[in-house]
Order: sequence, then structure tokens, then C-alpha cells
Amino acid sequence: MTQSQANTSAFSLEIDADGIGLVTIDMPGRAMNVLNPTLVEPFAGLVQQLETDNHLKGLVITSAKSTFIVGADIDQLTQITSAEEAFKLCEDLKGMMRRMEKCGKPVVAALNGTALGGGLELALACHARIALDDPKAKFGLPEVKLGLLPGAGGTQRLPRALGVEPALNMIVSGEPVNSELLAQVPGQVLFQKIIEGDLLQGAVAYALEVADQRPLPRVRDLKAQHPEAQAFFQFARNMVGGMSKNFPAPLRCLEAVAASVSMKFEDGMRAEREGFAHLMQTPESKALRHAFFGERAASKIPDVPADTPLRDVKNVAVIGAGTMGGGIAMCFLNAGIPVKLLEMKQ
Repeated sequence: MTQSQANTSAFSLEIDADGIGLVTIDMPGRAMNVLNPTLVEPFAGLVQQLETDNHLKGLVITSAKSTFIVGADIDQLTQITSAEEAFKLCEDLKGMMRRMEKCGKPVVAALNGTALGGGLELALACHARIALDDPKAKFGLPEVKLGLLPGAGGTQRLPRALGVEPALNMIVSGEPVNSELLAQVPGQVLFQKIIEGDLLQGAVAYALEVADQRPLPRVRDLKAQHPEAQAFFQFARNMVGGMSKNFPAPLRCLEAVAASVSMKFEDGMRAEREGFAHLMQTPESKALRHAFFGERAASKIPDVPADTPLRDVKNVAVIGAGTMGGGIAMCFLNAGIPVKLLEMKQ
């Protein structure tokens, strides 16, 4: 491949002799790639280059990290103080994806690992998704765990790509699912291929294969449908309402998925955006996001650098077999570490 001039601090572009551009996302200073507004303008430039450069026949998007993109940048969410700002965040990201989707040349996502939240939404806006055969790779939309719903098209595209019922289960629960299980869903077009060997070689080959195909496949053009939609969603409302209790996000997620069936794509996108902006302002979402950041902060010790070498623990001794001592012993046993437990009393 020859190195292109279209490089930024977040990704690089290389164009091979056949005219397929390989976009490699590698955000500096981060262990994993996230989707944030800083990518919007560079990605728009990439798509413009794809549209105007006669030598470029298509793009393959992948990651230099061990995962693809693990979601939106949650740090950005802490800076949002109004519904208008939430609307703008959604529209910026969705505008970027819409431009990719409407491009007349193929954009292929080479999913080299886990793709969550905005990462999966970005992949769904591509014309094809080629995944690596990796049992550790998981895919999901976990926004509900922060009291939110997917705000970049996930509630509208996933039901079209995967089917209404499995998509609803994923979105309402927020639990990621292994690619092998998702690939077995009847009629799914979430993945065009799952590759055991060289992922990038396979993705580039697929981009070349569909380079002259017109029209290009778009998830938005598929129909989200369920044979008993009205009864299914009413049953789901009863179930989700009983389980979610005082948390509004699961039911709001459900209604957004229901909109993918009852509305045209753009109308469903507006319903999703309104749901996202509403949930951003709820005290439940603010509390869940606060707890999320608190847990992350608690796992970091200020005066211990991240590159501190770890001591290999092979055996553990716990003195005192009461409630606390027994619980500590079980934690180590669950991690596969042998434990000696000593009680000082009979």
C-alpha cells in the first residue's frame, strides 16, 4: 500500500494499487478507540475524497487497537447541559454516518474485535461489515446501562439488520453478544462475512467485489418488521415495564425500536433523537453516569502509574473465616488462586 496524505492524529489512510483505501483508527493516548465529535470533520473529508477521487474505489475502516470502537466518548456526555446540546451531538454523529451511507462507493467496516455503542452504529451505517472470527469479540448497544438509548441510529438500523426481536433484546438489556451467536440469527445482515484468516485482506477483497455494484446495500433501506408487531410490543412493554421499575431508559429504548417498525426511517431517527435528548436530562441517567465515572475513578490509584509491573500472586492466605474473610477467600478462588483460610477460634 502507498501512504496517502489524508492522515490525522486519530486515523491514517493508505490506498492500495487497486484503489481501495484502508482507514485505520488509532486514537492517541487511549487504550481503545471511541466515537466523538473530533472524528466528524475528518471522516467527512474522507468521504468527500472517496466521492471525488477517481482512483479510489472504496474504503475499508478498521482499528489499530485490539477492539474496533467501543462506544461514544462518555467524557463528552459530561459536558452536555441542555437538550439542545444533546440534539447537536446526535445530529453531528448521525450526519457523518448518513454521508458515509449515501456515498456512491462502498464503505466496509473491518471489525477486528469488539464493537459497542457508537462503534456498532458506525459499522451499521457502512455498506458492509466483515468481522474477525474471534470468540472474545462482542457486539452490542449498552447505552441503557447509563440511562440512555442509542443516539446515532442504533435503534433504527439494528432491527433492520438483525431482526426486531433480537435487536430489542440487545438494546433493552444493553448486554453485548458474541459474533458467532449473532451470525446464527436467521435472515441477519449484520455481518456479510466472518473471516478466520486475514481480516483486512478479506475486507479489501469484499470492497473490490462490490465496487461496481449499484445500488449499494444500505441498512436503512431494509424493512424492520415483525409478524405480530402490535401484540409483540405490548407484551414487551408489560415485561420491560415490570423489570425496569423506576428507570425510564428501557421503556424509552423499546418505544424507539417500535418506531423502526411503525415509522419511515427518518421519522424513526427523529423519535430516537428526541428520546436520547430527553433521557440525557433525567436524574436517573445523571446518577448512572456519575456512578460509572465513580467506579472508573475508584479503580485508579493516583500515585501508582499505569505501567507499574504486577506481582505474580500464586497463593493467598486469609486469617479469619468470618463473613468478610470467607468472601475474600471466595474472590481469590473464583479467580483460580489457591487460598489457605485460618480461623483463630473453634
